[in-house]
Amino acid sequence: MEIPKEYNPLSAEPKWQKYWDALGIHRFRHDDHRAPTYVIDTPPPYPSGEFHMGTALNWTYFDIVARYKRMRGFNVLFPQGWDCHGLPTEVQVERKYGIRKGDLPAEKFRELCVQLTTENIAHMKEEMNSFGFSIDWSTEYRTMDPSYYGKTQLSFVQLYKRGLIYRGEHPVNWCPRCETAIADAEVEYQDKKTLLHYIKFKIAGEGGTLTIATTRPEYLPACVVVAVHPADQRYRSYIGKRLEVPPFGQLVEIIEDEEVDPSFGTGVVMVCTFGDKTDVRWVKRYKLPVIKLIDEKGRMTEAAKKYSGMTVEEARQAIVADLRARGLIEKQEELPHSVGVCWRCKTPVEILSKPQWFMRVLALNDRVIEEAKKVRWVPDYMLTRFIDWVKSMDWDWVISRQRIFATPIPVWYCAKCKEPVVAEEEQLPVVPARDRPPVDRCPRCGNESFEPEQDVLDTWMDSSITIAAHAGWPQIDPRLFPADLQPNGTDIIRTWDYYLMVRHLALLNQAPYRTVLINGMVLGTDGRAMHKSLGNYVDSSKARDKYGADALRQWAAIGASTGADVPFSWKDVEFGYRFMRKFWNAVRFARPYLNSEIARRDRSRAHLRPVDRWMLSRLNRLIKEVTSWLEDFQFNRALGEIHNFIWHELCDMYIEEIKHRLYSGDKTVDGAAFTLYHVILTSIKLLAPFIPHFTEEVYQTFFANFEGLPSIHASEWPKPDEAAIDEAAESLGEITNKIVSALRQFKSTRKMALNTEIPGLEIYTPNRELAKRLEEIADDVAGTMQVREIKITSEKPELEERLISVEPNFAKLGPRLRGDLKIVAEALRRARPEELSEQLKRGFIEVGEAGKTIKLSIDELKITRVTERRGQRVEVIDLADPALTLLVSLGGLGEE
Repeated sequence: MEIPKEYNPLSAEPKWQKYWDALGIHRFRHDDHRAPTYVIDTPPPYPSGEFHMGTALNWTYFDIVARYKRMRGFNVLFPQGWDCHGLPTEVQVERKYGIRKGDLPAEKFRELCVQLTTENIAHMKEEMNSFGFSIDWSTEYRTMDPSYYGKTQLSFVQLYKRGLIYRGEHPVNWCPRCETAIADAEVEYQDKKTLLHYIKFKIAGEGGTLTIATTRPEYLPACVVVAVHPADQRYRSYIGKRLEVPPFGQLVEIIEDEEVDPSFGTGVVMVCTFGDKTDVRWVKRYKLPVIKLIDEKGRMTEAAKKYSGMTVEEARQAIVADLRARGLIEKQEELPHSVGVCWRCKTPVEILSKPQWFMRVLALNDRVIEEAKKVRWVPDYMLTRFIDWVKSMDWDWVISRQRIFATPIPVWYCAKCKEPVVAEEEQLPVVPARDRPPVDRCPRCGNESFEPEQDVLDTWMDSSITIAAHAGWPQIDPRLFPADLQPNGTDIIRTWDYYLMVRHLALLNQAPYRTVLINGMVLGTDGRAMHKSLGNYVDSSKARDKYGADALRQWAAIGASTGADVPFSWKDVEFGYRFMRKFWNAVRFARPYLNSEIARRDRSRAHLRPVDRWMLSRLNRLIKEVTSWLEDFQFNRALGEIHNFIWHELCDMYIEEIKHRLYSGDKTVDGAAFTLYHVILTSIKLLAPFIPHFTEEVYQTFFANFEGLPSIHASEWPKPDEAAIDEAAESLGEITNKIVSALRQFKSTRKMALNTEIPGLEIYTPNRELAKRLEEIADDVAGTMQVREIKITSEKPELEERLISVEPNFAKLGPRLRGDLKIVAEALRRARPEELSEQLKRGFIEVGEAGKTIKLSIDELKITRVTERRGQRVEVIDLADPALTLLVSLGGLGEE
């Protein structure tokens, strides 16, 4: 078979993807009850249609783990689903068809969402396959399918029966642009600058004023009380009095509360419905009235009087202008301010009081933290982020949304008394707008007419049961629960990690995952988060089409430590490509020595030289190191070790050090061939989780006929041979490499070809034991570096140093001597070397010309000396650790 001179990833990768699919080697073996299982709870991505660099990074991590665990003997479940529902799809449909969702019946609009999502999934699935991800596609699910959302509805029904889901009117985070309630976890905070307005309030019945500072003057119509801190002596006499709220005129009482910050503004705060979460607590604490000031679209209601219909920003400006016109603005200050925004559209979030469905999570959060502490977090500091988020929660999880494309809430309402009727488990999945409720009469009033729930469930209600769904819930396969690995990005610790934990604890009373693996974000080449709007976006398919998927996978694996942000680097991708080409060339070179006889040979029968034992020892140490790093999910450390071993130790050193044996038919050639075979085969096994296509190509081309397995990925993970780990061999091998490297550098600096013969080499060490060991490697040094005669000695050589010439350093002397420089140069040229040598012992030279004496320091001179041994010129190379002296006999080489 003709072996291609170069490895071509663009032709090899699709070939092996089809081969693996035909073999079915990535499928979970449901009938295998003997092998240990390893379950990955793969995140179901939103099917946007784009497979960006962040997704490529994440799934490369997952795939490395899946492939590694299979080779370790695990029956791996690597499933894949799609988190279909949500606002982004609705927006895409509206843009694509030039419509608004209200233009069509809800069911027709949903059909368009399903159609678009199906198209996007097909494209993203193709992209995933092109990266060689070893997903078991027989497990594929879509949250928009009844088979899946029926499970979401089942979880709703069960938790409702247990009192963990309830309906009530409560202040909720509201996105005016998305026109829906959102959970705390969906609120992001942006640091902005705003104005703090100092506004004068009239004291009712007294005529004086009290100044209150606020960043949100548009909430003045909804001010229901004013508060001060009970220990603030400035306002003790004001407690119980009433203020007139400008410019609206309502009277509000001044109360005291310990949550007031006396250092903010004037120390007096408005309590409005609802400016922030503190307002919500105060309204509940003091049973204050609720004024609904802002509507679902973010516009002012009738409660704002003449400002009704304005946007929040318009109302703010108009109210401030009116206050200023009345002389009620005392001053304004610029203030840094943290603003809550919707994580999808970045619109500032308001707090509205709306009837919604909630899951009772606050009551479970102590247990959530307790169970999270038992989980392994990689990196471990991510646990702190998780706990901080849980402790910061103020409200139960609002699980209802005002959208169309989402899981229907399985509820109907009595048309007369509005009593909710929840679906029975056996009738799920249901669409309340289409299906009948489980009862004919309202259990409360006996009415026979019902109305379907129009709201839908938060998409996190779908994706927070993935682990149970993978395990077959409601009939759990104990082999598949809990998941062994729950991988995701830093941005969804507070959502997916939290919701998975709280939902599974509520449903199954058990933590759903054993290990959480967190990856960072992908940064552009400019160091900022990669995003199209920033102009630093790199299309993953373009990068793959240029260098192949395996080159891109290497960038993902080696770009940063696990959990850290990963900067995209074309240089790293190109290195991955060059690495594969270099390794391919090395394997092609070794091909004549990769045969069935060598494959079957026992190590004890191979004639191994010190460099062979060094290489085999390093290989087995590498197996231990890489295995340890992979068990710790430190992909960059593992791949970095393999890169260094193959590029530098195998290709640059070992192969060069055995060529003379292979070419000359040395009697120990079988030892070199044995080492090559096992080092290359083991190396591709170690590389298989990282670059699956390349390693399959090498295996099928060079090893499959001897190994008998259908794929490199069906191989067992290498086990270290402790007997082969030999510190003495490694020490001697490293010394060999140092000597060879020094001689390479010697030839390079003299522009000598590497195959130029060195007439003689003497290696001196004062250590007699080391000298004896160096005799073992003398032939390999001589053969590798073309040394005609080599000698090892522990007797210190007698060397004589002779001065050849002394010349002026023009760069240093020119500015000082100017016109005298030529005089100095001529004097140095005429002087005898012996005389100059004597003068140099003093640390300087004096030259005289035309009655003038000039003193020259050593650093102002260029001094050339040669070293001789018994009258023969030699080059001296000193090496450290261990201390060695190399005496290279020049024999005229390199001399003019």
